[in-house]
Amino acid sequence: MILNVLYAFVSKEALPINSELFTIKGITVVAPPKEIGAPAFKKLKEIHTEWVSFVPYGFTKKGQTDIRYNLEWQWWGEKIKGVESCILEAKKQGLKVMLKPQVFINGGWIGDMDFATETEWKAWEKSYRIFIMDYLTLASKHQVEMFCIGTEFNIAIVKREKYWKELIKDARKIYKGKITYSANWDNYVKANIWKDLDYVGISSYFPLSEAKNPTVGLLLKEWKPIVKKLKSFANLQNKKILFTEYGYMSVDGCAGKAWEIEKMKEKLNINHYAQSNAYDALWTAMSNEPFWAGGFLWKWFPDGMGHEGYPEKDYTPQNKPAELIIKKWFNQTRKI
Repeated sequence: MILNVLYAFVSKEALPINSELFTIKGITVVAPPKEIGAPAFKKLKEIHTEWVSFVPYGFTKKGQTDIRYNLEWQWWGEKIKGVESCILEAKKQGLKVMLKPQVFINGGWIGDMDFATETEWKAWEKSYRIFIMDYLTLASKHQVEMFCIGTEFNIAIVKREKYWKELIKDARKIYKGKITYSANWDNYVKANIWKDLDYVGISSYFPLSEAKNPTVGLLLKEWKPIVKKLKSFANLQNKKILFTEYGYMSVDGCAGKAWEIEKMKEKLNINHYAQSNAYDALWTAMSNEPFWAGGFLWKWFPDGMGHEGYPEKDYTPQNKPAELIIKKWFNQTRKI
């Protein structure tokens, strides 16, 4: 009922939509703790999703060089067997797939990862190569359409450029699909590997407005200088820009600084209006831009599993007014 009641005032500011969009209409599916099957993908198809992204995590600790993954204690959807099952089921449902392995640092953020010595860097790079190559092999085996070779390595992507270029080169020897990298929104200009990739990938958490209830019109004004900068960069690189992640929590001020909002979530009110307007503004701002390849919404809980205890405030649009906004945009005819 909440969808029907709130949709009226959420959508009234929406601008006309181009009926022909050449975009990747994707959603990141959270790795579930238990096995899933066809029913988990049914709702995704109902809202006209065309792509899904699966994110198997590897784990490390601050200052350590080893990456541990495919471990017994990990959730079913994070292990290689579970990821493979998800890929096969998604393809059965007619969905295209991006595989996006990520590294989680306990007590830190991968973007801050740095090492003092060459020995430490090489040890980490060796471990990361094994991690990535295992999933590249899986992606190649099942003809996964896209692979994200790294996510938000703010320091490593600049300091160790040669390593990343060699890794991409070696990846192409065993994998024939499209390859991208997911740069943080404030770091993509510093990465010098885009010529070696198929898309400029960006984790699109650009802070727009800290207003509790920003209108679509206000957010569009904030998007204008960002779009201008992105267009210039896309032309410079001669590559389309893909939002490897984008999303807004359903709380007050969700179009502001996402990394701060996440820490404040317990104190913030649930706000469906703000979330819906933020998603609507992003698509309105980007949909007519030829340089934009679309993106992957963060995130979706298959069969309602995998959330951290606050789905009513989380990024997912599931069972919220924002779901109708996403469905509206995903339902547009795709230009071939």
